[in-house]
Amino acid sequence: MNRKHMRGTYTVEFAIVGLLVFTLLFGVLEMGRLYFTVNALDEVVRRGTRLAAVCNINDAVVLQRAIFNAAGDTGNSKLIGDLATAKLELTYLDVNGALVTNPADTVSANGFRAIRYVRMSLPDFVYKLFIPGFGVSITLPTFQATLPRESLGRHSDSGEITPC
Repeated sequence: MNRKHMRGTYTVEFAIVGLLVFTLLFGVLEMGRLYFTVNALDEVVRRGTRLAAVCNINDAVVLQRAIFNAAGDTGNSKLIGDLATAKLELTYLDVNGALVTNPADTVSANGFRAIRYVRMSLPDFVYKLFIPGFGVSITLPTFQATLPRESLGRHSDSGEITPC
């Protein structure tokens, strides 16, 4: 073949192969980012449940620290930009796993004394793909963690509330 007729062949070959390579590269990066996000969200609910089991029921710092923020930082998570404390659901359960209706009430039987488990869940988190040209969002399954209650921010002897 004549070199004059082959001039654009390398450019066309690079365009085809380059498209495949860059698509594969972005796909691998996106899968790594998705894997990181899933693990971080799992850690958010585990961490939040653990903090809620040992901290005071009315302490708002629990949710802020669960999403990897400092105690005074009320914005979105520094680790996962779309995650806010409003998306987390913290519930207190009795010995049968039923919802404790008024966990802050220290007097009634269906209040503070009935709490046996602490559960945190993160439902319907939307993961947005970063691949250029694809505006696809993926709704992840619900992340949930349940732990037995511990001190709930109170000393067992005196009953006084301790800050977290």
